[in-house]
Amino acid sequence: MELEEARAPGGEGCLVGVVRIPVKIVAVLIVLPLRMVWDLLVAFARMLNRTVLGPLGQGLRRLYELLLLPVLRGTGWLIGVLFKLVFYWPWAGLWRYVVLPVGQAAYAYLLRPTGLGLWRYLLVPVWEYGLLPAGRGIAWLLAGAVRYLFVLPGGALYRYVLTPVGHGLRWLGRGFVAGVAWVGKAVFVWPWVALWRYVVRPVAGGAWRYLLAPVGRGVWAYLVVPVWQVLVSAWHLAGRVSRALGRGLVRLWRWAVVRPAGWLRRHVVTPVGNVLRAGWAAGRRGVRAVHRQAIAPVGRAAAEVWRTTRLSVREARADVRRALFGGPPREPARSRARTLGSNRAAGDTPAPEISLHKQQQG
Repeated sequence: MELEEARAPGGEGCLVGVVRIPVKIVAVLIVLPLRMVWDLLVAFARMLNRTVLGPLGQGLRRLYELLLLPVLRGTGWLIGVLFKLVFYWPWAGLWRYVVLPVGQAAYAYLLRPTGLGLWRYLLVPVWEYGLLPAGRGIAWLLAGAVRYLFVLPGGALYRYVLTPVGHGLRWLGRGFVAGVAWVGKAVFVWPWVALWRYVVRPVAGGAWRYLLAPVGRGVWAYLVVPVWQVLVSAWHLAGRVSRALGRGLVRLWRWAVVRPAGWLRRHVVTPVGNVLRAGWAAGRRGVRAVHRQAIAPVGRAAAEVWRTTRLSVREARADVRRALFGGPPREPARSRARTLGSNRAAGDTPAPEISLHKQQQG
């Protein structure tokens, strides 16, 4: 661009500068936002293809290969087997084992001997000694009749009448066609040829050579090419600005969000989480110890009371049944209930208050 401006005359350089300034302004105001939007769309499309469309397509392809394709192949094989079973194998078996043997046997032992006999002893003699001589005689008679009735008169008519008349008509037709062609050229061809040769072509050639071609070359060289080069330069400049803005935004996001979040996670959230997890574990161990020391004996005592009450109710019900309906006398069973203040059942050995597993834990 600078070399062309340097080689251009003073007026042409001023024209290029006048055109270049507004084109640059428009390019920066319009092309730059469009290029930034285009770069964002390209980045979004690549991210979408990398994170969503690509894995989705691979998943669908694997689903098709692992599920749909075997099902389709199995269905096709089953349909083919059913089709052959219904429409092919029965008819093939019928043709192979019924129709073909019967037809071959009928042809070998019935039709072929009968046909050979008819051909040899009936058709050949009738043809050789009857139809062939009769046909030759009829053909000779027809050929003679046609020759004397049609060929000779037609040949004489063609030679002595139609040929001279045709030559005369051809000569008249050639003269008429030549006259019509000359009149047509004189009316429809020669005036337009002269108009094209002596008026239109010189005027059009001069206009193209001395007016349209110089104007077109000037517009192309001093207007279209500079505007196109300025637009291309603006597009590339907008691309560089867009990429620079994108890198700046990415760095700003890293310094403003990613790194503070990482520092907060490493130096605040993780220690606090560790402390809370340790406190939660210590609290759980304390609650388990309190449950084992305070609540578990109360539960065991309640279980013993419930067991004693159930045995007492069972014995009372048995006594009422014997009093009402009678029964063999038996020695009253001793209650196996434990007293509330002792771990010994009546008439039994001492029972442990807690299980062996809980003793080992304690």
